[in-house]
Amino acid sequence: MSGFDPQSLVATLAPFEAAGRVWIAYSGGLDSTVLLRAAAAVRERLPGPLWAVHVDHALHPDSGRWAEHCRVTCEDLAIPLRECRAEVKPGRGESLEAVARTARYGEFFALLAPGDLLLTAHHLDDQAETLLLALIRGSGVHGLAAMPPVADLGLGRLVRPLLGHPRAALEHYARTLGLTWLEDPSNREPAMDRNYLRQLVLPLLRERWPAVSVTLARSGAHCADAAALVDLAAGRELAGLGGERPGTLSIPGLARLERTLRKAVLRLWLRRRGFLGPDTAHLGRILDEVLPARPDADPLVAWRGCEVRRYRQDLFALRPLPPAPTGPGLPWDQPVLQLPHGLGTLERVADAAAMALMGPVRVRFGVSELSCRPPGGAHQRSLKKIFQEAGVPPWLRPYVPLVFAGDDLVAVVGVCACAQTQGVPDPAMLTAAEVPLTALAPTAPQVRWSGHPWESLGFFQ
Repeated sequence: MSGFDPQSLVATLAPFEAAGRVWIAYSGGLDSTVLLRAAAAVRERLPGPLWAVHVDHALHPDSGRWAEHCRVTCEDLAIPLRECRAEVKPGRGESLEAVARTARYGEFFALLAPGDLLLTAHHLDDQAETLLLALIRGSGVHGLAAMPPVADLGLGRLVRPLLGHPRAALEHYARTLGLTWLEDPSNREPAMDRNYLRQLVLPLLRERWPAVSVTLARSGAHCADAAALVDLAAGRELAGLGGERPGTLSIPGLARLERTLRKAVLRLWLRRRGFLGPDTAHLGRILDEVLPARPDADPLVAWRGCEVRRYRQDLFALRPLPPAPTGPGLPWDQPVLQLPHGLGTLERVADAAAMALMGPVRVRFGVSELSCRPPGGAHQRSLKKIFQEAGVPPWLRPYVPLVFAGDDLVAVVGVCACAQTQGVPDPAMLTAAEVPLTALAPTAPQVRWSGHPWESLGFFQ
């Protein structure tokens, strides 16, 4: 068995010439303890200042004691420590291990500044376990590629410098130096898939094939090469398949592709949009239900963190829609109004005289059977018709703020103003989500809607 040498970190990190900070993901276990100690030994040759981050999932009664252990260890090594607490609430049918991992990486995602590196202590045996799990779950080449040595994460990069080292070499290094580490009792529970492989399956495989971790990792590298070729082909097609809205796909363009290539394009598109990839069943439903649906249909395929919908000839990938606001609406008596359910803010852009003439203003949502006469229009038109002409999908309409002055609808924010009928001039329609509230004053107040979830798609601008 070849030994572990901290100098290998220097060679692995050499391509990253100048990092903002070099973070160690430090749980207190054996693997991350070795990584922390090795990084401390060569800190002067790292591409940036050394920091550590500990995420407390609060899943074990001793998690507070574990955090204290990490705090003391970092103090002894003069390494600044950032402590985070991740909320882990598995939904029905969700794996606790998977939800905890998602929460942990969410903390890492938010932590990293541009140029930062996050080093994790995944090793050769972890890689073998990951590939076996992917194979058992029926993954394609991207899943069988297991864990890449380097990947983007938030504004920084994730680096796994120990993938070439077996756990036995890390433990030998730790015992040689007399290091102390934590043992998470959940790691001994064979009910968890990874633990079952680690404790019962891989030891049997090593009895017959001692180098099984090395050969499995090699297979993973071959799959990574194949996945890169798939992405290369899919990326070439994806470049010419943009829909009318930013970030969408053209459904007619997708339909012209061969089915296998269509799958690869969809997976790459979703990954670039920041979503977890769909499983085979969900991907098949996108191909067989959403793409061939009528342009006026409203199909939906959803999985954790993602909803795929269509409107007309565009395919959308969205975060799950929030609850639609209901009730009598919100009084608006300040320049800025915070909307519920993460819908952003409305800001009044007006002079004091115009605002004084407005009278009481209220913002409502999802009110049906309303009509509006847009600026320059001769007749009242239903909101449904106005939304259709503006290209607003039915599933977004309940979230559009409707501004009332008294009982009068005066603006469909981000879509159009509604002219009054008492012989006053029509307000001019504005862009950039700035809409005149009413024509009750010569200088009409305006509204700016910002911070809503659909800005990147070009809606309500």
